[in-house]
Amino acid sequence: MPIYKAPVEDTLFILNDVLGIERYNNIPGFSDVTPDMLHAIVGEAAKLAEEVLFPLNLSGDQEGCVRHPDGSVTTPKGFKEAYDLYRQSGWLGLAAPEAFGGQGLPYTLHTAIGEYMSSANMSLTMYPGLTQGAIAAIIEHGTDEQRATYLPKMIAGDWTGTMNLTEPHCGTDLGLLRTKAVPQADGSYKISGQKIFISAGEHDMADNIVHLVLARIEGAPEGTKGISLFIVPKFIVQADGTPGARNGATCGAIEHKMGIHGNSTCVMNYDDATGYLIGAANRGLNAMFVMMNEARLGVGLQGLSVSETAYQNAVAYARERLQGRSLSGIKAPDKKADPLIVHPDIRRVLMTIRAFNEASRAFTLWTALKSDIAHRSEDEAERQTADDLLGLLTPILKGVLTDRGFDHAVMAQQVYGGHGYIEEHGMSQYVRDARIAMIYEGANGIQALDLVGRKLGLNGGRAIMTLFKEIGDFCDENRNDERMNPYTKALKKSLNDLQSASMWFMSNAMAKPDNAGAGSTDYMHLSGLVILGYMWAKMAKTAQDLLASGAGDRKTYLQNKLVTATFYMERILPETALRRSRIEAGSDTLMALDAAAF
Repeated sequence: MPIYKAPVEDTLFILNDVLGIERYNNIPGFSDVTPDMLHAIVGEAAKLAEEVLFPLNLSGDQEGCVRHPDGSVTTPKGFKEAYDLYRQSGWLGLAAPEAFGGQGLPYTLHTAIGEYMSSANMSLTMYPGLTQGAIAAIIEHGTDEQRATYLPKMIAGDWTGTMNLTEPHCGTDLGLLRTKAVPQADGSYKISGQKIFISAGEHDMADNIVHLVLARIEGAPEGTKGISLFIVPKFIVQADGTPGARNGATCGAIEHKMGIHGNSTCVMNYDDATGYLIGAANRGLNAMFVMMNEARLGVGLQGLSVSETAYQNAVAYARERLQGRSLSGIKAPDKKADPLIVHPDIRRVLMTIRAFNEASRAFTLWTALKSDIAHRSEDEAERQTADDLLGLLTPILKGVLTDRGFDHAVMAQQVYGGHGYIEEHGMSQYVRDARIAMIYEGANGIQALDLVGRKLGLNGGRAIMTLFKEIGDFCDENRNDERMNPYTKALKKSLNDLQSASMWFMSNAMAKPDNAGAGSTDYMHLSGLVILGYMWAKMAKTAQDLLASGAGDRKTYLQNKLVTATFYMERILPETALRRSRIEAGSDTLMALDAAAF
């Protein structure tokens, strides 16, 4: 049977020692975040993830969701009770504004515990995860009345939320959507159309479901400039704030999916459903992008989460499974064979995944901290710098972490050999679940195009230049520290590859846009490799300093950090040269064949 243990020590190392979260106590929400408080919250989240959510992961996958003839949906056994405990414990409102019943704590902390929940049970965690995005959109673009009506119930977890974009004929190109909105005399709209792939679209765990639906008001311009966003509740909210009449929003079917069987991914039919405009008319994408960006960070976290769980199980199997003898001599003389973990190629797999997971954990928390600064800091310049980086980092985090997360789930499955292909060992589920994260909230090719086509040149390249400067300054500041040479030299070399690739785009992509498209995915991964390398360099610096000052019982943990950091620099970071070479090859060969030749 699969196992999972939340990486509490690693999370606290990043938050307390690497990021120094106490330094931000001048930002609203951070003043009470002491190491003791962090330890308590993270520990309680770990307990919920390990003891409540994780035991339902395999059974939820096997049972799945069931749609009944009346359109209602039953989630797997135990899901409702687990969600109730999650809701009653206040986890959904951890970082939400206190004005609407939240606790107002940092989004960074919400992200830290979000990893555990997603690792333990990705399907179940998606229900409150989608709600978080809907909350963010309503906070930023809703009216005072809409905030008062929906936010307290959603933050409490009594109601959940969804995002409705995709239609049968319309995926990423939202300008093609056909769902229509007809204005009514009372200021509401009648929404009609069909949406597909709607995660958590219908279920039995909450009293109401608040759908955020993209639609086109009658007479609006064609394309994306004519799209508006609407709040369409499952039940119309009455004057006293309670759910009233059933709205015309129903689940027509549950999608038959490769993975995440415990989440009800629905075909949603809107038949003259009552909806309420959120934000300005024909500016729906502006409002929806708030939700999408929140979701993209959450999906990137899913890539890490699945990779972490798959890694833990692969390590456990490699320690127990006897297979062959060590190339350097027998390691288990009392047994007929040595455990898998003694073999270099198994170590290659495990170290590759471990190096990714630990750096990605730092990357997600660092990015979440940028989000907190961008939204909460009272320093305008600090907010702008953080917001610039947040916009740049979001597609990288989503694309790289989910691509690698899937790769690593497959690699972990391979450690099991034939047993990895058998459902009872659980590795098949991790592979299947990880695959969706590469697709939804914008397939990863779209993330790469967003990065290269929009984010790279935005504001004259201000964000990427900020990133270059931060990493370059770190290398310069530690140039004379011999302990840091293995890390800063490799990082500086990879940064040069990223800077050169960026300059190549500037010289070759404006006149020939296919060059940008051809190199976008490699550029996204090149950026990710450098950022993860920067995370490792920061963690190595912290570990070195702590060891030098006397690490006590953390000595082994910190020494292992340095070994893993060195592995990343030696065995993974050199891939930046390959990515740069591919980018600079351009698009000529890629686009040379006639379409009919394929």
